[in-house]
Amino acid sequence: VIRCRAAVAWAVGKPLSAEEVEVAPPKAGEVRIKIVATGICRTDDHILEGSFPNVDYPVIPGHEGAGIVESVGEGVTSVKPGDKVIPLCLPQCGECSFCLNPESNHCLKSHVSEPQNLLPDKTSRFTCKGKQIHHFLWVSTFAEYTVIPEYAVAKIDAAAPLDKVCLLGCGFPTGYGAAINTAKVKPGSTCAVFGVGGVGLSVIMGCKAAGASRIIAIDINKDKFAKAKELGATDCVSPRDFKKPIQEVLTEMTGHGVDYSFEVVGHADTVTAALASCNMNTGICVMVGVPASGSVIPVDPMLLLPGRTLKGTLLGGWKMRDSIPKLVSSYLEKKFNSDLLITHTLPIARVNEGFELLRAGKSIRSVLLF
Repeated sequence: VIRCRAAVAWAVGKPLSAEEVEVAPPKAGEVRIKIVATGICRTDDHILEGSFPNVDYPVIPGHEGAGIVESVGEGVTSVKPGDKVIPLCLPQCGECSFCLNPESNHCLKSHVSEPQNLLPDKTSRFTCKGKQIHHFLWVSTFAEYTVIPEYAVAKIDAAAPLDKVCLLGCGFPTGYGAAINTAKVKPGSTCAVFGVGGVGLSVIMGCKAAGASRIIAIDINKDKFAKAKELGATDCVSPRDFKKPIQEVLTEMTGHGVDYSFEVVGHADTVTAALASCNMNTGICVMVGVPASGSVIPVDPMLLLPGRTLKGTLLGGWKMRDSIPKLVSSYLEKKFNSDLLITHTLPIARVNEGFELLRAGKSIRSVLLF
């Protein structure tokens, strides 16, 4: 058993609490990882406010991390102690009908199908003050050591800087892949990105890489526009500057609406606006943000009848175990620069400060270091 630092969410609505936790050794098919760095993602904030579905408390959040294998359980063959790895919040068991489908990146082991609050044997590897602490998406990267099933771990290049590539665990591939894999943005096309935080900016990078000729960034926080333009946005628009709905503004700007729109805010009304802003016949709207569990998206059927497509994306459509090592290699080859998303680097002890920066719109990505 290893004793180490962790940030624990004891209950909904409470700030994270710095604790010493005990982390049990890995059982068969499991890997114990020393987390070196972890990003703060909006989804972690959803846990603290209680809007992420099917989470049990107390829990150790965090799902965008990178670290080094400390030890492995019986039967583990894909990684060994000392390997650099990225934990995967979307597993890839390689055996279920989704994993065997080349067009799917879902896995029946994932939280969307059944909660990942305990490891597959329905027990936890975390205890604190004599109490069982739940895992989050199995990864719980806000703990200095964490235990994860082997099929939710990807071995990456030994040259990768862990304090930078931790973003490749969630935010960057989600946005970048939404453009490249889910929407399949075509060269010369027009795109609109609603919400330009870390994931929205990654969508912009994906649209640019795919050859989009016009990329319109939409956000109520104009402080984010300079970074959006730096990463490829051609236009920046704030809905607060207009008396009419933003979808009307975008339709006027583009003639018949954009070819692709991306909702990266996680609000039902923004999804409707993003859908209405794309071309009525061939437009594709991708829902990237995570609306509150149980919320309903009101859609006039006439928005869809002429041919528009509304679709969701899960981690940008990547089969995570196969794709994340390749994305890390692409990062090392400088095919994209996800470092530009990192605005703050903080020690784990200042985790709550990182969340305050996120809520105030003052950070894009904060990286926590152990």
